[in-house]
Amino acid sequence: MEDINVYDEDKAVAFIRKAVPAAVSDKCSDDDILFIIDTIWDYYESKGLTSLDAELTDDEIADPSELTRYVANEVKKDGVLMLDSADLEEIVKAELQYEETLDIFAD
Repeated sequence: MEDINVYDEDKAVAFIRKAVPAAVSDKCSDDDILFIIDTIWDYYESKGLTSLDAELTDDEIADPSELTRYVANEVKKDGVLMLDSADLEEIVKAELQYEETLDIFAD
């Protein structure tokens, strides 16, 4: 059996914590980061980007700016996290970097 990296929320949280500045990481609990991760995946689902058999073109890959705006809007609606858009952008970018490390997203 192939050794494939699959999405692991605990590893994603650890990766994000290492990738973002300490000042951003210190503002968030693990649950806060998990909420952001879940929101990112909600965005993917709303755009039809979670299908395992979908082959995405460059145009269909999530736009980080649009994704960050979506996450910021959802965080604002939730009203629990008190992060500014720059902090959210750091976390979103780090989560995208984590995704790039996984074999499931490779060509």
